[in-house]
Amino acid sequence: MTSPQPDTEQTPSRILSRDGGASIAYHARTGKTVAGEQARKPAVFFLGGFNSNMEGTKARYLDRFCVEQGLGYTRFDYQGHGQSSGTFADGTIGLWRDDALAVLDQVAEGPQILVGSSMGAWMALLLAKARPDRVAGLALIAPAPDFAQKIMWPSLPEDAKLAILKDGFWNRPSEFEDEDYPITGRLIEESRDHNLLDGDPIAFDGPVRILQGDRDEVIPVAHALATAGAVTSQDVQTTILKGGDHRLSKPHELSLLEKTILELVETRQD
Repeated sequence: MTSPQPDTEQTPSRILSRDGGASIAYHARTGKTVAGEQARKPAVFFLGGFNSNMEGTKARYLDRFCVEQGLGYTRFDYQGHGQSSGTFADGTIGLWRDDALAVLDQVAEGPQILVGSSMGAWMALLLAKARPDRVAGLALIAPAPDFAQKIMWPSLPEDAKLAILKDGFWNRPSEFEDEDYPITGRLIEESRDHNLLDGDPIAFDGPVRILQGDRDEVIPVAHALATAGAVTSQDVQTTILKGGDHRLSKPHELSLLEKTILELVETRQD
């Protein structure tokens, strides 16, 4: 196992090598041990959204928060994102899930609170399904499981759908970045293999906390509620934030995320 090292904002990211030569960039640190108590607390594992990276607002904010709280913390970039190798156009839900599993298995140590933002919440649910013994709790922000087929494809203009069917891709203007990014037919088709909401319940019995903005123009409130209902756990709470958008990165929203994580940490302390 690759041991996490203390990390600061100035510390370069580390690299996890995957089969096939892919390089996954990450930052990770272990939590502090104070009289043996911190060693029993879960660490925090952040999973970013579609076309985002580990230098985003929430990822960096949680880094500082975990330092202050003495909690272990891991953040990383999927292939084709940020500092990791690969191109975004070659990415699929399965590939990015495997990246996340590799970091969970080979970098993060002990039980983890998975914090997933948008697509990252889908990844978090897939990890909880694959590694239930490693997941102490889920904090899901604007959760977007199944988004490629249920939300993205239906929302595309007809010319975009035609381009994807004809050429295999369409360059979509980013809502949050300056550059367009490709939506590929392969991404949408492959994603069906990982959809969660229409099949068997998601077998996870730990605590789940969902934060959802009522003004999110990407993920509807109904989708967040469907996510809550799809998990087998009976300890599921969904908080709807009035005026909250998709990012939920305003100071009071980040403060609520802090409180949510601390609650999960204390709930699942060994």
